[in-house]
Amino acid sequence: MKKETDIITQLLNEGLLTQKELPVVETYRPERLKRMYEVLQQRTRYISVLMEAVDDGHNQAAILRSADAFGIQNVSIVTGRAVFNPNRKVTQGAHKWLTLEHYPDTFTAIREAQRKGYQVLASHLSAEAVPISEVDLSRPTVFLFGNEHDGVSPEALKIADGNFVIPMYGFVQSFNVSVACAITLSEVTQRARKLKGKDYFLTNEEKRELYLHWLAISSARVRRMIEAGVVDYQLS
Repeated sequence: MKKETDIITQLLNEGLLTQKELPVVETYRPERLKRMYEVLQQRTRYISVLMEAVDDGHNQAAILRSADAFGIQNVSIVTGRAVFNPNRKVTQGAHKWLTLEHYPDTFTAIREAQRKGYQVLASHLSAEAVPISEVDLSRPTVFLFGNEHDGVSPEALKIADGNFVIPMYGFVQSFNVSVACAITLSEVTQRARKLKGKDYFLTNEEKRELYLHWLAISSARVRRMIEAGVVDYQLS
């Protein structure tokens, strides 16, 4: 009982929940509430990922899993030749905790990110490409990864704000796209955390919205309560 009281009191004190949401949280074990709270504290939208025509379901899933593992909340998707259908065995459920944003085309996806204040950097080997360890992270950044075979499209390269590359020292000069994403996120999230401090993480308003969403999607009982109007929350 004390554990349950402690985590609920903490959520109320931090404004992540209000009294009207108590019928929801009381259906969860305190360990579950605490785990979601701990993950929430590490979430960021400062760094984001854009997949352009990544067709393989295994690669799609691996990128989503890496995003979740490194605390990335938003992943944007431009569908290629194949339907976006990440392999559920690979995601291990990671996909449901993320905010997935689908765009009709690359131009729209990049321009929308730039409108929101992001710089968009494409994974592309060129003379102008900056090593990932030297990428300027003083601005919110979207990292763009292209198709498994063709890479980032010429259209994307024209309107992106720059290119980056992961240095390699062997005979092979390219990584699998999901591996490239994982290496990139490992590098940039560590640096951005140190550089931006508390500004790297979600605002309190964003945390509350996301916490409520996680509660809503992770319990069939809670979904029924919401649909019945017992709890005032809109499922997205």
